[in-house]
Amino acid sequence: MLCIQKEVHIMTLKPLADRVLVKPAPKEEKTSSGLYISSGAQEKPQRGEVVAVGAGKLNDKGERIALDVKVGDQVYYGKFGGNEVKIDGETYLLLRSDDIYAILCE
Repeated sequence: MLCIQKEVHIMTLKPLADRVLVKPAPKEEKTSSGLYISSGAQEKPQRGEVVAVGAGKLNDKGERIALDVKVGDQVYYGKFGGNEVKIDGETYLLLRSDDIYAILCE
């Protein structure tokens, strides 16, 4: 018997400058009272987890300004900010750091 092993290639994405890659939280399927929400009425999530960050913007002196977020942070972002990107079948949001409004602290 001949076994053929496929090479698995996982695409990676490194955001540039002040951009941040976020994995959106799943859409809410139920209300707080337990009612199911139809897929057409489900709101786009505004919360997610940071999975990659850029190096930061350059200031007027050519120095990098570090971002306020890091990989693993749970963040809230603008409803209409960023661009959706698909990586290995998963949907992510590519945002500017200015589109992130808050970090969820536990």
